[in-house]
Amino acid sequence: MAVRPVMRILRRAAPTSSLVILAAQLGSGVATAGLLLLTTDILSSLLATVPNADRLRAALPALAMLAAVYVVKMILDAAVLHARAHLVPKVRRLAEEELFHASLGVELAAFDDPGFYDQLHRARDRGVMHLEGATACLVDALSAAFAVAGAAAALLLLHPLLLVLLVLALLPEGWAALHAARLQYGGMPLTIAYTRRAQMMGELATQREAAPEIRANQAQEYVLSEFRRCAGELQDHLVRLGIAEARATTSGRLLSGAGLVGTFVALGWMLHQQWLDLAVAGTAVIAIRATSGSLRMFMQMVHELFEKGLYISDYREFTENSAALSRPRRGTAAPASPGRIALENVGFRYPGEHGRTALRDLTLTIEAGQTVALVGENGSGKTTLAKLLAGLYRPGSGRICWDGVDIREMDPESLADRVVMVQQHPIRWPRSAEDNIRLGRYARTDPEEAALMEAARQARATEVVETLPDGWRTLLSREFRGGQDLSAGQWQRLAVARGLYRDAPLVIWDEPTAPLDARAEHAVYESLRGLSRDRTVVMITHRLASVRNADRIFFLERGALVEQGTHRELLAMDGRYAELYRLQMRMHGPEPVGEP
Repeated sequence: MAVRPVMRILRRAAPTSSLVILAAQLGSGVATAGLLLLTTDILSSLLATVPNADRLRAALPALAMLAAVYVVKMILDAAVLHARAHLVPKVRRLAEEELFHASLGVELAAFDDPGFYDQLHRARDRGVMHLEGATACLVDALSAAFAVAGAAAALLLLHPLLLVLLVLALLPEGWAALHAARLQYGGMPLTIAYTRRAQMMGELATQREAAPEIRANQAQEYVLSEFRRCAGELQDHLVRLGIAEARATTSGRLLSGAGLVGTFVALGWMLHQQWLDLAVAGTAVIAIRATSGSLRMFMQMVHELFEKGLYISDYREFTENSAALSRPRRGTAAPASPGRIALENVGFRYPGEHGRTALRDLTLTIEAGQTVALVGENGSGKTTLAKLLAGLYRPGSGRICWDGVDIREMDPESLADRVVMVQQHPIRWPRSAEDNIRLGRYARTDPEEAALMEAARQARATEVVETLPDGWRTLLSREFRGGQDLSAGQWQRLAVARGLYRDAPLVIWDEPTAPLDARAEHAVYESLRGLSRDRTVVMITHRLASVRNADRIFFLERGALVEQGTHRELLAMDGRYAELYRLQMRMHGPEPVGEP
């Protein structure tokens, strides 16, 4: 059930509010017992065989006390509501923060594991929401439990047998609620599976990215029919569960009704035997009727906690498992500017049961200040190698050394600080144009904005900013009112400017112009020239004409290094590089679109 993880996060998110709620609920339960005991005194005074005026005078002290206790109970209940208003949002904020901290802290390779990625989305899409809901349920369940406990304590003080009667009256419905909760919990795996299938099709129907291709391929009816099928399976499953729960609940209420009749019969018999006076019997009736509502609330909350527990277990497992996937934040500092980067028999296999081997027995050297190119057909391992060079992946075998030191012995943050990556599909930050560049190194001190402006000038990003309605302050996201979107080439210029602003000694370009047309590609290459000055550059590109001036070219095939040399040397070898180069020249002409 969800109680333990909720209690754990409550202690961290809002310990004061949690203690206030617990103390106020305890006080409210005591007040409930006091109200019932005072009710007995009042009834005893009103039912006494004396004149009416005397009965009223005798009842007045108890009535005054009852009013005072009732006011106290109302204050305590208000304190619970006030503390709960603080508690639930704090729980959600902390739960999201823990989730994102765990997600941001794991190694990049974890995102290539389908099991990890699936668990992350379950925790994000359902776990946080249900953790927030479970917090509210737990508060309500405790309130109801203390109310039931208060009534039970009062009846125990009045007569021990009254507590037995209370249990007889309420137990059947409580059993039915627990049975319904177990049914719901048992059906939860199928509920989640069917829900996720329906949601996937629903996302395709509503996502901006999917909209053009769905319409171009006339796949609207397919998406809708698949949603109907998945949603129909979910509907049928929920109907079956609902019917089973309804039967259990109906049976419980019938038994509870029979138990209530039996309780009243027993009360009548106890009155007849003079085991109780009329005032105590009247209080017992009031307590049983009032407590049945509290117990119903308690069992309903328990039911919901069972239901939410499976989703919360996904959240808990993700946050706990992520710790093992995080790289330790310790080690030696990376060289400020590595003189030599050497790979020695490096191999890498993607995680997961069916993870593929991406690189095998790779040995190569990159000298400081060189521009090297990683080329090869799709799937040859170029991008994987680039991420290994950047320290984003760790080799499965062999080692990568900067100036003779294995990067696994270096502090990951220090290593990352020395690298710039300009990727094929850079992140499109839903922030201002200025922030899109500053996020290259957001903590950099640049009070006069000189570094920002110089990076934008070298990347020709100022030309992009000049077209925006609010200049540097323009929000770059169509998902918000007043936001603007950019072309692929304009986004790439901002990405290059972000790399220039980052200002690191090792620069990695991973197919930065693949999605662009010829004019945009030429503009981006012009921008990348500025990023290459006085730096070690690793370039990945499918256009071999663009790497003719590289100091060293490494040709990869199926994860292995099969050829290396300069452009002229590789043409002279007349191997795989020469074959692909001549093929591209026949297709695109002898002049490259752009050169670094």
